[in-house]
Amino acid sequence: MAGSDQLVARVAVAVGLAHLDRPFEYSVPADQREAVGVGCRVSVRFSGRLVSGFVLGLARASTHPGPLQPLHRVVSPEPVLSPPVARLARTVADQYAGTLADVLRLAVPPRHARIEREPPPPSLPPPHTSGNRGAGGTAWERATGGPELLEALRAGVTTRVAWTALPGDDWPAALAAASVACMRAGRGAVLCLPDRRDVARVDAALTSALGGPGRHVALTSDLGPAPRYRAFLSVLRGQVQVVVGTRAAAFAPVRRPGLLVVWDDGDDLHAEPRAPYPHVREVLTMRAHQQRAGLLLAGHARTPEAQRLVESGWLAAVAAPRPVVRAAWPRVTVTGAYPDRLPPAAMRAVRSGLTRGPVLVQVPRTGYRTRLVCQDCRTPTECPVCTGPLEQIGRGRAPTCRWCGRVETAWSCSTCGGRRLRAPVVGADRTEEELGRAFPGIAVRHSAGEAVLDTITTRAIVVATPGAEPGSTDGYAAAVLLDTGLALARADLRAGEESVRRWLAVAALVRPASRGGELVVAGEDGSPAVQALVRADPAGYAERELAARASARMPPAVRLATIEGPLDVLRSLTDRAVVAALTGSAWPVPADLLGPVETGPARGRLVVRVPWASRRAFSRTLAALQSARSVRKAEPLRVVVDPAELG
Repeated sequence: MAGSDQLVARVAVAVGLAHLDRPFEYSVPADQREAVGVGCRVSVRFSGRLVSGFVLGLARASTHPGPLQPLHRVVSPEPVLSPPVARLARTVADQYAGTLADVLRLAVPPRHARIEREPPPPSLPPPHTSGNRGAGGTAWERATGGPELLEALRAGVTTRVAWTALPGDDWPAALAAASVACMRAGRGAVLCLPDRRDVARVDAALTSALGGPGRHVALTSDLGPAPRYRAFLSVLRGQVQVVVGTRAAAFAPVRRPGLLVVWDDGDDLHAEPRAPYPHVREVLTMRAHQQRAGLLLAGHARTPEAQRLVESGWLAAVAAPRPVVRAAWPRVTVTGAYPDRLPPAAMRAVRSGLTRGPVLVQVPRTGYRTRLVCQDCRTPTECPVCTGPLEQIGRGRAPTCRWCGRVETAWSCSTCGGRRLRAPVVGADRTEEELGRAFPGIAVRHSAGEAVLDTITTRAIVVATPGAEPGSTDGYAAAVLLDTGLALARADLRAGEESVRRWLAVAALVRPASRGGELVVAGEDGSPAVQALVRADPAGYAERELAARASARMPPAVRLATIEGPLDVLRSLTDRAVVAALTGSAWPVPADLLGPVETGPARGRLVVRVPWASRRAFSRTLAALQSARSVRKAEPLRVVVDPAELG
């Protein structure tokens, strides 16, 4: 035991090894006691080398029976890891079978010493707000339960809802209005958006609602080190109460959070691409539970995950009544099967729409002619060197291999000897070219990839890929969804859900039918996804999708994990006795073991799914499995719990 005259620090060391995922105790030298504090950064000697860490707690006694190593030094007395965020990070690591060190890397930005020494900014007077008046208040007033939500936030009442926004709703202003209502109760707000464009829109809405800059901050991962750390410290020190950002904002140390917001939680940008791969929706759901904060899952679509929370009663549904929904919706036309990629109905909608304003055409793929087949026998083309697929990257260009880049100037079909090519899959570049020929004199704008337009103010045809659609100052007069069958045919569990989400985002940009707005869907009308668009019923689609997932025993009705690694190791994990010997507990019963399937030379993927009630035991088994391999210095497995994509 440490003597009573000593101070002991429990430190989370920045070592990402699973078997070392626990706090370690260090004695605090007398000359560092004034500087050390819970949440501060320290440097410690660990396994013969200096590593960084965070102080999780201080005590007068040690649980370690032997002598303790002293802290090497206090790197900074700034308490950058608050106890609520440390607890949240631990919970996230446990759910996703990761390590605390990996989660803290996501939660706390790197230190910038010069920024820490800057004097604090001058205090601002309380914001002058206008209640729920304005565009944001109008959006809430159109929804059943919307005004009650704002009143509950003003009163400091914890409320958790799933809000379905309508076409025409100024949703950035609505989220800003909810944040202002939360601030009136003396509590903070965290708003997480998928990308920088959405963050910029909400950032502007918050600036307007709060009466100017300085009363909130934007936290995104692409900020430079100094601006990001400055924004982080302003939140940590309580200088601002509202944070808007991308994934990086989910762990923002807002004091007394009253509202946690996720906009468009089905967007895969909310899924962290680094271990342990947490999803923003799940992080903020855990945070709302731990910190007794409100939760708002908002969007034009509703995910099955949000629907599960609604059906469980944990979230209340906030949506406009059906007459209001129909009044806000554009007229939807489904072309049905048609041999041409641009059916007559689509061309008529473009031509008619251009007389009233801009027209949007959504194409699911970038590129020119992204897939080629033989014109005579329809055999897919292949590179003669690597057997990769061929594509045409521009008009008059020879086919090019997508894998090795070889230009095939003398292609001939390996099946029939034909030399003519056909493109069953056409990208945005080719579509732009076709529309430019069909409508001479009309500007055709391109929005995709790195060249994303912000706003369209003039009459034009905009060809955009999903997620890159620019807004229009007065709404689009018409919109066309091309290749819907291609989008639905994608080999992924979430193909239908993702298509509906993308299509609803387009519908939200089009004027209502009462103002001549029209949405043309080029494809079959029999799929549930297309019917959800026709009926303007995102909640109904989410309800049916959740029921289908439950029947098929797929997330979110169950807990599922993919495990990738050496094929022989994955095969051994299908034996429950092997798993029990490694981890001390076998897979939960019942558990489905799917695979493993080979993904490369001696590599594979195993899918394991268990009932929702067994999710915590399942995560503990996955973590114990990683720990057992870490002890043996074996290659860590790649474990993804409830992956965003499952093909």
